[in-house]
Amino acid sequence: MTLLARLTAVAALSCAPLAALAAPAAAQTAGAAGATQAGPWKPPLQSRWQYQLQGNAKYAATGGVNVDICVVPQSGGACVRPAVFDIDLYADGDVVGNNTTLNTAAVKAVHARGAKAVCYVDAGSIEEYRPDYQQFVAWHKSHGNSLLGKPFSAEFPNERWANINNDQGQRDFLLKMMEARVDKCAQAGFDGVEFDVVNAHEEGKSVTGWTVSPATQLTYNRALADLAHRKGLSAALKNDLSQAAELVSSFDYAVNEECFQYDECAKLSVFVKAGKPVFQVEYETAPSSFCPKAAKLGINAIKKAVDYSLKDTPYKPCK
Repeated sequence: MTLLARLTAVAALSCAPLAALAAPAAAQTAGAAGATQAGPWKPPLQSRWQYQLQGNAKYAATGGVNVDICVVPQSGGACVRPAVFDIDLYADGDVVGNNTTLNTAAVKAVHARGAKAVCYVDAGSIEEYRPDYQQFVAWHKSHGNSLLGKPFSAEFPNERWANINNDQGQRDFLLKMMEARVDKCAQAGFDGVEFDVVNAHEEGKSVTGWTVSPATQLTYNRALADLAHRKGLSAALKNDLSQAAELVSSFDYAVNEECFQYDECAKLSVFVKAGKPVFQVEYETAPSSFCPKAAKLGINAIKKAVDYSLKDTPYKPCK
């Protein structure tokens, strides 16, 4: 931390300009909708990123997001800043005292530093701590308990797998709810959306509580991408590696967790070949192990905490 503090103090002298890394082909127009006349922002293929879904009380003015982070990458040299920040739709409740404050302040600060902001939205599991949670519960109870499945995992028991089938209108309801969330992303000024937990078909009924076919997953994921685009935002595919080749044309970039740990990153090459960046994070694997592989594949990889927390630090980009 002492080294990081020293590096941050000299960041203005040593960090590469962000505008060249994050600038879209056409300048964005201001406004609550966050849309552009030239279409949604699309990140350059090689864009350094940060993944911070949990706040730090030291940065209360930006809802807990450290927009000035600058660290020495695994490749060495001067400290570097992210050109893309993937942050939550809402400011951290432990920082701002509620769960309803949009991350508008953080987005404005990110933009002021020449970077872009991606809005984290959980589209495949329902989290109990979200302000719209009771709407999911009410729909679930009024439709034969057909929406909320098993807990997501032992590590995340406070969210449940959503049923994206449509035999009782589940998918239609979910997309309506996701549209309301994406509207809030646009209202807060975000540039893109990360739709998380969009791979229920890979996990199976024993994990999720629902039988979801690959075709059903494709239908849902493509609808999410189309939703973001209609709102003037770019769309990120989160994981769902088995369908990357089928979804690359619908999404603008990919976000992945732990593909190096599980030796799956080659499946994301379809995005890189299409000129679309892959934003990748490892937790348990050492940067010295995965960074050389990331360089060969053209993937923008970072290292975060071993315990899977997503605060501002630890943070180590490969380059």
